[in-house]
Amino acid sequence: MKKLADKLAHRQDEGSLRKLTLRPDLIDFFSNDYLGLARNRELYCLIENELSTQAGNVNGATGSRLLSGNSAYVEELELFFAKLFKSPKALLFNSGYNANLSILSAIPQKEDTIIYDELIHASLKDGARLSFAQRFSFKHNDLKDLEAKIQRAKGEVYIAVESVYSMDGDFAPLLEILELTTKYHAHLIVDEAHSTGVWGEKGNGMCCYLGIEDKIFARVYTFGKGMGAHGACIAGSEILIDFLINFARPFIYTTSLPLHSLVTLKAGFEYLENEISLQEKIRSKIHLFRTLIEGTESLSVMIQESYSPIQVLRISGNEKAKAIALAVQSKGFDVRAILSPTVKEGEERLRICLHVFNSDVEIERLVKTLVESL
Repeated sequence: MKKLADKLAHRQDEGSLRKLTLRPDLIDFFSNDYLGLARNRELYCLIENELSTQAGNVNGATGSRLLSGNSAYVEELELFFAKLFKSPKALLFNSGYNANLSILSAIPQKEDTIIYDELIHASLKDGARLSFAQRFSFKHNDLKDLEAKIQRAKGEVYIAVESVYSMDGDFAPLLEILELTTKYHAHLIVDEAHSTGVWGEKGNGMCCYLGIEDKIFARVYTFGKGMGAHGACIAGSEILIDFLINFARPFIYTTSLPLHSLVTLKAGFEYLENEISLQEKIRSKIHLFRTLIEGTESLSVMIQESYSPIQVLRISGNEKAKAIALAVQSKGFDVRAILSPTVKEGEERLRICLHVFNSDVEIERLVKTLVESL
């Protein structure tokens, strides 16, 4: 236990000790609920109405999909997602973490190579570590470094990127990366977590928005961000999905999602199809925020280029970033500091998330408060 206590004490000393907090009184500029669906009461009523029509195991799935946890509803939902994401097949997972863990731990084999952007989500990195394949990272969005790593690779090559990066809010150059993967016959895996719902026809993500979905080996869609729900699915070929059913341990050994979660996912995408203007609404909030920031001398030098709902102000140092975040919170805005080791030392930041429910007045007040808190 002393080793554990010492590691916690070290985190405390360096100002990076994580703690659970509750601040329901603050205006949300931090959650991933970009389209406001997690708090949408109309959607809640649609979910409850649909759930009331269902029979069977309404409270729990009772087992893994390969045992008692399969159902006609979940199979129909996977067909729905296959059509939505323009893919031959889709496979549901309990979370984006489980889906990412599965794709990289199960698919690449011992003689293969995984190459991933240095800023991909921890779940993809953990999946790569669990694989027997060799692995390399490449510099963030650096096509020359990626090509150099591909040229060193052996066996089947798997490239893992995010379409929208969770800590920086920037986009992967997917078209250029796809050119490289095609040139070297590599397999591209795209984590669509932060583009799901926000981009694409009916919210089907950045790859569909760009029209390259049929050229991607595997796409991972997470439903806990823009869709305001829970769970995830992997979209890909029939052989990919069949392989995951047989070899992906997080899928095989996990109790499947309960019916309520499945109904929530179906209702959420149907609601978004009828309210697709939410996509334009969030883009207008992004434009307003960046216009205000870029017109403010002290903040314009700190803002990172991003046209997603994730906006980043670089503030070097854990203590400084925390102090500014606390000052902003004291004025009623839920803005959090992202500290090392979550990000590299020296790249600490405020991560500001914009939502359709943030009023223009609230955004204007937030920018004014940021200026006053520096």
